[in-house]
This record gives sequence, structure tokens and C-alpha cells, in this order.
Amino acid sequence: MSGFFNISGKFGGKAKPKRSASAARPLFLCQPYCNSSIVKGNFKTIVQLPKYVDGNEWLAVNVFDFYNYINMFYGSVSDFCTARDCPNMSAGAGHEYLWMDGQKKTSKVPAPQYIDFVMSWIQTLINDENTFPTKDGRDFPPTFQQTVRAIFKQLIRVFAHLYHSHYDKMLSLCQEAHFNSLFAHFVSFGREFDLLDKRDIVPLQDLIDTMDHNGILC
Repeated sequence: MSGFFNISGKFGGKAKPKRSASAARPLFLCQPYCNSSIVKGNFKTIVQLPKYVDGNEWLAVNVFDFYNYINMFYGSVSDFCTARDCPNMSAGAGHEYLWMDGQKKTSKVPAPQYIDFVMSWIQTLINDENTFPTKDGRDFPPTFQQTVRAIFKQLIRVFAHLYHSHYDKMLSLCQEAHFNSLFAHFVSFGREFDLLDKRDIVPLQDLIDTMDHNGILC
């Protein structure tokens, strides 16, 4: 499934004047926001596979929850994520995501359209009994973990766009502690089951390093 998407990470253009570290630092890396969380301790015991639970079932349940929670957070700021304000799906300077359709043709689309494509694609997968079986006697397909990795690849892009482009709106809604906690849970789960590629976390690596330093991530 991961073949349906592509990313462009070029750093083209003319050199820009250097800015001070404080001026260039995004809000989500500033104090006290980067340490804001509703969870005390880390997520190790939360993300571990429970005893007697099937591994694919555990992946499916958590993917469903992450999808719904991220969708809810995006919905809370979606009025500010418009084709005019977010003409491309970006995650800070030098990180722009291109959409790849079923014919493997890439195109630059506005962030709200890209996110709508992602959420619709995931919803279709979740509703597909052949991919996310819910009935007794139905087995998960051999490619299920590959599908989950593809979903995580796209969801962290949504996280990255929200952090880099709409975190100020999260702050105005007093959602930063909940959003940070969801992200920490997501990354911890991704680490536990090897669902995130190092290249996919680059736009949020500084935040992840901060959470690691604070002992939030497992």
C-alpha cells in the first residue's frame, strides 16, 4: 500500500538570511508547550502487546483509535487549513508531500485535499473486511503489517502538518497537552512495532528528541 504515496524533500531556492534561533524555533518546541502533556511517565506499558491478544488485532485496534483521534484534532482546526492558507501539504521548510494516485502519478495538492485523501483512504481500508476483518473466522491478510506501516507513514505526515502549520490554533483551543500526548503515544506505539521509518519522522525529530529527553517516549 505504501507505493501509493511519495514525498519531496528538496531544499531548493536561494539562500535566505540567517535568523536567530528563537525566531526560527517553532511554537511546539518552545517552553512550556513542548513539555505539556496529560500523561505522567511514559507509554511503555500502554503500547506493549497484552498477554493472550493477537498481534494483528492489537495493531488494528490501535490504528483505528489513532485514526479517529487524529481526525478529531484535524477537525478542530480544519477551518484554518484551507487551499488559500495551506496551498501545499508541508511540514516546515524543506518538507513538502506530493500525492501519488493509483496510476502512480504525483501531484501537488493543497493540504486540506491531501489530508482528505489520506483520511478517506484509511477509512476505506478500515471498512474493508478483507483488510480489517471483524467477523469470526476471518484472518488478517499476510500484508496487514505492511498496510499498517503505510497508514502510519501518512498519519505522521498529518501530525507534522498540524504541528508546523496549525499549532498556534491548538494553543488557542488549549489542546496542546492532549495533542502532545497523542503524538507521544503514536510514536511510542510505532517504535514498539517498528512502524515508522526514520525518514518519516525527520520534520518532527526535534520534538521527538525533546520527548525522549523528558522520558515520555518508550
